[in-house]
Amino acid sequence: MEIIHISAECYPVAKAGGLGDVVGALPKYQCRAGHFAKVVMPMYRTKFLYENEWDIDFKGQTYMGGRYFEYTIIKEKHNKLGFELYLVDINGLLDREKVYGYDDDNERFLSFQIAVMNWMNHWEHTPDIVHCHDHHTALIPFMMQFCYEYKKLSNTPSVLTIHNAQYQGVMGWDRGRYIPAWDGWKYGMLDWNKDLNPLASGIKCAAKVTTVSQSYLNELRYHSNGLEKLFEYEKGKCMGILNGIDNEVWDPSTDTYIEHHYTAEDVTKGKKENKKALCAKFGLDETKPLFVFIGRLVGEKAADILPDAIMSALYNMPRQLNFLILGSGDPAVERRLEGMMINYASVYHAVIGYDETLSHNIYAGADFLMMPSRVEPCGLNQMYAMRYGTMPLVRSTGGLQDTVVDMGDPGGFGIRFNHATAGDLLHAISRAVGLFDDKKKLESMRKQMMGIDHSWEATVDQYLNMYKALQ
Repeated sequence: MEIIHISAECYPVAKAGGLGDVVGALPKYQCRAGHFAKVVMPMYRTKFLYENEWDIDFKGQTYMGGRYFEYTIIKEKHNKLGFELYLVDINGLLDREKVYGYDDDNERFLSFQIAVMNWMNHWEHTPDIVHCHDHHTALIPFMMQFCYEYKKLSNTPSVLTIHNAQYQGVMGWDRGRYIPAWDGWKYGMLDWNKDLNPLASGIKCAAKVTTVSQSYLNELRYHSNGLEKLFEYEKGKCMGILNGIDNEVWDPSTDTYIEHHYTAEDVTKGKKENKKALCAKFGLDETKPLFVFIGRLVGEKAADILPDAIMSALYNMPRQLNFLILGSGDPAVERRLEGMMINYASVYHAVIGYDETLSHNIYAGADFLMMPSRVEPCGLNQMYAMRYGTMPLVRSTGGLQDTVVDMGDPGGFGIRFNHATAGDLLHAISRAVGLFDDKKKLESMRKQMMGIDHSWEATVDQYLNMYKALQ
């Protein structure tokens, strides 16, 4: 099959979150399974763009409402990522450094989708599957079926994967004129609560809708930022497929980002060496348990509860533990986390921003990863942590409850809690501190975690079987 993935992100080209990791890995493993997976994304001005070689694949022109624009499709020459990668360039819209955060994001991603549709419409053939990711590409299933210009693609099955339903790309109906001429009788396929809602449209129009874990799919019927009734109505074509991780990128025995490599067999020694280097870097005590947080400092991740939980832990368990934070997001949360370094310098450190090298070193050197998320469709950080023998402390939600079994349950290897509150996280931390003193039990759980298969090889067949059923 020829599978076209259309996305706003793809690691390592441009990534803002888990979406980029998934789109950077799933196509590679689909190609290894014998299919022809390709990725199409905007041509942001990133380091990856300037460090690689490209061929011009196509030049075209089209309209977004009354706005005429030209676009260029370039292709990475050497298939470095294990699949064909195409970038779409539109001057004045997609030629930005960041993926998101601009006032004209709706126009940017709508122009991107129109350019991709126009490009595919010029092919002599049609692909077997068009796989769209999140709201940035969710108008494509509608355009394939109901835009007069693209009737050639109307019989091609489309799939929409929802990585986070909280973001829907909602815009006013005045933007409806931007979409190429479409069948006005199909107004309802774009509308939700009197707005033009791309994510809702994708759910209605795609042949199949997937979410990145089964538990998240179940939650969306009760908590999906206004789309609850739609998920209930369309539940027959929805399915949850748990994300995988790229075991070649995330492998403590070969990871080029870390200095001390290890396997499950020598996990205690390997983590001790990495922890020693990490603690030395930030002035922490390697003999104490090291709790870490890696991710966006936003409400969805419950980052706002971290300061109170950490200060309470340090007050109630003085001189017993360390904390290290890596992330960025809400300025108010950033300020609180940075400000705490004044009073807790020897047991706490925060790095505001994102650093891929540091993140790998934290997974390798930490003892426990905190994930108190309010919303976590799948979660990849807990899988990365387990791959490195770092125990996750997670709230029981979404993919976190699908991947982490509490150590108090049969076969358990992690710590779960029910509410995204400082009190619940503090209780989880205290349980972890108790476990840290039982070295034999901790080592056993680390080996167990590292042996769990969260690879894409274990997941990709579910996507391929779904595609085949649509043929």
